[in-house]
Amino acid sequence: MKEAYITVTGTFYRYGTEMVEKGDILYLKKDTNNEYDTESIQVNHIPFGKIGYVANSVRTVIGECMSAGRLYDKIGQTAEAVVTFKSQDYIICKVVLDPSFSEVQVYQQNACNEK
Repeated sequence: MKEAYITVTGTFYRYGTEMVEKGDILYLKKDTNNEYDTESIQVNHIPFGKIGYVANSVRTVIGECMSAGRLYDKIGQTAEAVVTFKSQDYIICKVVLDPSFSEVQVYQQNACNEK
């Protein structure tokens, strides 16, 4: 698998999408204690903490993004994702599948150059 994109959902229950900028790093963590979804993946943003979840429903997964269920076995207990797009309602991120590749640094540098 070359690339994986995800939709972050549930942000309106916490902070909205206001605090996230393109190029920000978000931290994914499998939520093994979630009683509603056994393939739940929490999305965290430093310093805010949990900001939402990886979408896992046909109603919340945007376009070609992967659902949490499809991503769950492709990552370890944790992973990183880089914000590539945001709107008022949702956030799209590219998951860093190969942590040895400095993809996070490339996105951060590009985001800084665009400002």
